[in-house]
Amino acid sequence: MRNRIIFTQNNNEEAGPNLTPLIDVVFVVLIMFIIIAPMLQTDKIKLADAPKRDDKSTIAVQDVSPITIQVRQDNSIWLNSIRISQDELLPLLKRAKSQYPNKTPQLLQDKKAAFGTYQIIKNAVESSGFQELDVILQPG
Repeated sequence: MRNRIIFTQNNNEEAGPNLTPLIDVVFVVLIMFIIIAPMLQTDKIKLADAPKRDDKSTIAVQDVSPITIQVRQDNSIWLNSIRISQDELLPLLKRAKSQYPNKTPQLLQDKKAAFGTYQIIKNAVESSGFQELDVILQPG
């Protein structure tokens, strides 16, 4: 008789890290993002439509509001050409809301001013009762 060589298979898995729990965790996190993402609320800024040009190629200029807030490069706040502090902003805007209930405040912010100053002004405008804030951008 011939000699038979019998090979037995080793059922042990190859040595190495088990990635199954890691993949499970990644799928759970992915599903959480898919479920939670539509529920997130973010501030949205509605941009105005582009101005229409007439036959003479002139651009219509928006009316000047009696409530003008200007932020300069040094983050100083000016309300109607008078320098004010951040603490004075909210009471003055509430007074302006009572004087001009149907007007929308206009914000002219220097491009080198901090975004935090814009956020302070936006919060004060909302707290004083205004529904809108016009952000005026200057070309150049």
